[in-house]
Amino acid sequence: MAITNHIHFRNLQGDIFGGVTAAIVSLPLALAFGVASGAGPVAGLYGAVCVGFFAALFGGTPTLISEPTGPMTVVMTTIIASLTARADSPEQGLAMAFTVVMLAGIFQIIFGIFKLGKYITLMPYSVISGFMSGIGVILIILQIAPLLGQASPKGGVLGIVQNLPQILTNIDFPELTLGLLTLAIIFFMPKKIKKIVPPQLVALIVGTVVSLTVFSNADIRTIGSLGEIPVGLPTLRTPTFTPELMTVMLVDGVMLGMLGCIDTLLTAVIADSLTRTEHKSDKELIGQGIANLVSGICGGLPGAGATMGTVVNIQTGAKTAVSGLTRALILLVVVLGAARLTQPIPMAVLAGIALKVGIDILDWSFLKRSHKVSLKGSIIMYGVLLLTVFVDLIVAVGVGVFIANILTIERLSNMHAETVKTITDADDAIVLNQEEKLLFERAKGKVVLFYLSGPMIFGVSKAISREHAAMVDSEVLILDLSDVPMLGVTASLAIENAIKDACDQGRHVLIVGAAGKVKRRLEKFGVFQQIPPHHLFTERVDALRQALALVETPVVDANNVGVDLLDRPGNLGYQASS
Repeated sequence: MAITNHIHFRNLQGDIFGGVTAAIVSLPLALAFGVASGAGPVAGLYGAVCVGFFAALFGGTPTLISEPTGPMTVVMTTIIASLTARADSPEQGLAMAFTVVMLAGIFQIIFGIFKLGKYITLMPYSVISGFMSGIGVILIILQIAPLLGQASPKGGVLGIVQNLPQILTNIDFPELTLGLLTLAIIFFMPKKIKKIVPPQLVALIVGTVVSLTVFSNADIRTIGSLGEIPVGLPTLRTPTFTPELMTVMLVDGVMLGMLGCIDTLLTAVIADSLTRTEHKSDKELIGQGIANLVSGICGGLPGAGATMGTVVNIQTGAKTAVSGLTRALILLVVVLGAARLTQPIPMAVLAGIALKVGIDILDWSFLKRSHKVSLKGSIIMYGVLLLTVFVDLIVAVGVGVFIANILTIERLSNMHAETVKTITDADDAIVLNQEEKLLFERAKGKVVLFYLSGPMIFGVSKAISREHAAMVDSEVLILDLSDVPMLGVTASLAIENAIKDACDQGRHVLIVGAAGKVKRRLEKFGVFQQIPPHHLFTERVDALRQALALVETPVVDANNVGVDLLDRPGNLGYQASS
């Protein structure tokens, strides 16, 4: 595996043009996310530079653009609010929040090293959809107060909902006008112009100009009102934590890292579909981890693969990671020399940009038709959405995945339960050849074939128990495992109980087709110690022959104990089975 991403200069013009365009798209978003997070606009810029550069350099998706995203910003906002409330001072809380970003990067590197990329997104779509839509709702709610010209109350989403009447009665109409103007530009700009210049940048410029001219006498809150934006390289931050908050920070780091992985890999799949290539997920996670680790050290927001920037990058001709490096370097120039030019930008304009991002995050396609596709899936999605918004992100994903997996296991169990069949005659329940049908007819119901097929997961154990309980008036039980590729522990126990019960009731037990992993599993349970070795067969017809002989020709010894004729050495049936 190469250390750096796929970099060459054979597509230099397309890569540079893609990088410049992506930088123009990223600038207003970075400022908006920085302000929305509570870390400040410069944190958004540092995050866009650090995440963008190092993810492009070390990642596994050449055309992927990485930067602070809506989902990552929402989680970072929650982390900052939580830690600043618990820390001794807001500065210490912010320092610990950046430490969480470093931890998230470390966890992402670990995920990549242990090749967990293919498992990160292995969760039901209803959960992913509800989770992402919930994040979109959170981002929208968080922008209500700044869009209406007020500072966001403490308490996050619940704080805003509780203070909504007060917010609505104190609307600042100049700022609301600027926010609505921003949304109007982004929503209604003609597609022809959108192809030339991003609507977010147009809204940023127009909103700022209108604020400085039309509303020059109004008290408009701007980026500059948050404090002077530093120009130059960032001050490096050292990891900061307290023993009592270490567990909280570790959990936040895992959550942030996992979200970054999901966000990135979903975007990488989109990039693959556009470029007809295939990304390297584990390498991408390592690159994202390095990028977020550096971003946390530099006091930047965490980031992930960004869908909008990636699509724009590809559509403008980019093919290699040179475009991502170019974009990061252009934003670095802005940070080093032009950051203070952003101070007149109104907060309401940034709120409008962030609110539009929240609307875009909502999974409208699935929201509109989920109830038609699957009622259970729809309930899971809306449940995860509500838990994400009003409870906790980890709880939402955990509960959603648990319920979805339980329902999936139930469906699989019901499907496999149908393959557990008890057969006493040639009733076409399974396919039997002509000789097997004749043998069944001669047995006259005294031979029971217990047929199983497919993976025997734990949910099938109930069906096994139910079927073996129905075996009455039979003298021989044939257990056919020929079509079972996998035998779970719970199903193995159910089979063991069925064999033990049959032996206790004086029935003969024959086993067909136990091989490979299935045979080894039964050996570990000691199943083969309960039956004679010559009662193991590879072919069902051989087992039926011996079963028929057992029910037709018993021999009684001096002690009146039944002995199998076919158990005797030299007997034709014995030779066939040994």
